[in-house]
Amino acid sequence: MRKKYHIEGIDCANCAAKVEKKMNELPDVAVTLTFATSQLLVEAKNPDEVLPKLREIADKMEPGTVIEEYSSEKEKSVEADEDGDDDVKLELIKIVTGAFVFIGGVVCQKYLNAMPAVYIALFVVSYVILGGEVVLKAVKNLFRGKVFDENFLMSIATIGAFATGEYPEAVGVMLFYEIGELFEDIAVGKSRKQIMEAVDMRPEIVRYVDGDNVIELDPEEIEVGDVIEVRPGDRIPLDGVIIKGDSRIDTSAVTGEPVPVGVKEGSEVVSGCVNMSGVIYVKVEKILEESMVSRILEAVENAAASKPKIDRFISKFARVYTPIVVFAALATAVIPSFITGNWHYWIYTALTFLVISCPCALGLATPVAIMVGNGVGAKNGILFKTAVSLEETGRVNIVALDKTGTITMGEPKVTDMIPTTGYDDKSLLKLAYSLEAKSEHPLAKAVVNEAESRNIKADEVDGFKILPGNGLTAQYNGGTITGGSFKFISKQINVSDEIRQKEEELAKEGKTPLLFAQDNKLCGLIAVADTIKEDSPAAVKDLKDMGIRVVMLTGDNERTAKAIGAQAGGDEVIAGVLPDGKESVIRELMGQGKVAMVGDGINDAPALTKANIGIAIGAGADIAMDAADVVLMKSRLSDVPAAIRLSRFTLRNIHE
Repeated sequence: MRKKYHIEGIDCANCAAKVEKKMNELPDVAVTLTFATSQLLVEAKNPDEVLPKLREIADKMEPGTVIEEYSSEKEKSVEADEDGDDDVKLELIKIVTGAFVFIGGVVCQKYLNAMPAVYIALFVVSYVILGGEVVLKAVKNLFRGKVFDENFLMSIATIGAFATGEYPEAVGVMLFYEIGELFEDIAVGKSRKQIMEAVDMRPEIVRYVDGDNVIELDPEEIEVGDVIEVRPGDRIPLDGVIIKGDSRIDTSAVTGEPVPVGVKEGSEVVSGCVNMSGVIYVKVEKILEESMVSRILEAVENAAASKPKIDRFISKFARVYTPIVVFAALATAVIPSFITGNWHYWIYTALTFLVISCPCALGLATPVAIMVGNGVGAKNGILFKTAVSLEETGRVNIVALDKTGTITMGEPKVTDMIPTTGYDDKSLLKLAYSLEAKSEHPLAKAVVNEAESRNIKADEVDGFKILPGNGLTAQYNGGTITGGSFKFISKQINVSDEIRQKEEELAKEGKTPLLFAQDNKLCGLIAVADTIKEDSPAAVKDLKDMGIRVVMLTGDNERTAKAIGAQAGGDEVIAGVLPDGKESVIRELMGQGKVAMVGDGINDAPALTKANIGIAIGAGADIAMDAADVVLMKSRLSDVPAAIRLSRFTLRNIHE
């Protein structure tokens, strides 16, 4: 069984890692302690049975640690934020007070050198204020068998400095150590708040519709097919389809789209969005565990809980490094002292070596940097599913971009209308709409949307037929109308040189010309195109400026693909790639470097899984999001270079 608990009282990522390691030494128990979200995930035959033992381990290693039942209430995260803020304030008061007394000691030492009792007393007071807790921890850890930790090294070094009469240095070391701890607490607190913003989208109650009554239930009790009511101002709790009502919804928390979107009966809605105006009734299509908010939370928690390769290396290194430092310092103090007889100098040198070799930075650098990187990503709609994803994204040198829905909008639109003699834009569009209204093809949808936006009504047609790979035909006003590709229509009727030339020009621009004829007479041409996203060219340029090779993959014909590729500005275009062929293209590219695949559709899932890093555009298909390592919730291509830059910056911080 797997069970989640809430854990409090652990104040650093390094301590959390040590507690987790000790807990995992229990037989038949697997534990994941997530410092970022204060969660403890326990896998055991009966987690509640081993809980007392886990509490005992946590309290022994980190006194005051509390493990309790996990609650999904928002108040829990709000209380945690407030507690974190209070801790930072107390730490700041301690540092300011200690520093003020320390400065007093320095001044007295300089100007009241004849009265050492005064300045020594001030140094001792400031040391107790700043370093008392560190020394106390070191003493407690000695009794628990924990010798080689940062508390021990800091205590030995600073007490040794007192013993050699270097009072200001002893206090100064503790002062800067505490300032470093304060910076860490602020960074961790800020990141935790950013991460918990994703958690705060969780629903607390759901308004379940039972006949004429509305009952408030826990979201876990709702099943697929149930109908729920969402009032204006409420956050949509579960994914589903509107069966009654219309409204506008704020999707910014999930997609980043700043403008509220209009929805009506039949519209799909996802959890996490806010209903802005009218009451809507939603038929649930996904239970809580499978809804968007849960998937966002799971991605954030997994990233916070997992460990990158560099962290595992540093953890192993620190275990060996710390004892070596202690024994090297001991050797530095003793061996030269016997040879030279200058004990004071060499003990002082050894203590200096202890301070500058203190391993706490090694143990803290990676988890804190990963947590901050993950928090910044979550705040900006970039979800790294694991810490390894965050680590590896910055190493890619080839980015493969799917065209439809990634570089382009994914929704074809009418771009040009060229009527022939006897027709105008309105009559051409009305005829095309009457024919295309019965088709499910994406290009037909573009014609339908254009006609509806102009309030044009379609006429009824009879004998509607789809001519696979060619076009459509139907009976209309006692005659026959036909629509389809230039190649198909030009074989049926005579097409003027002017239309032929226009068709070539439009095709070179990446548009798809559709020709319409009535009773063997050409009525005109309507060009449809999947328009490029506004930020695509800038995003591609950004990637290229970072030294990354950009490749566009598409199933389109080469002429259309090259037109879109030219607009986007990529390095290479690979056209005519069938869905099952994308994976083999990715495999080939992986032989040339580390590859990130960016996509949004079901057909992109195999390639996303195969690539070194799979990046899913958030508004895409569920299977693409599940297959990816990184999810861009705001569906912006510009977030691809942003994710790579964030990963590189995080890695650089760790290395520094």
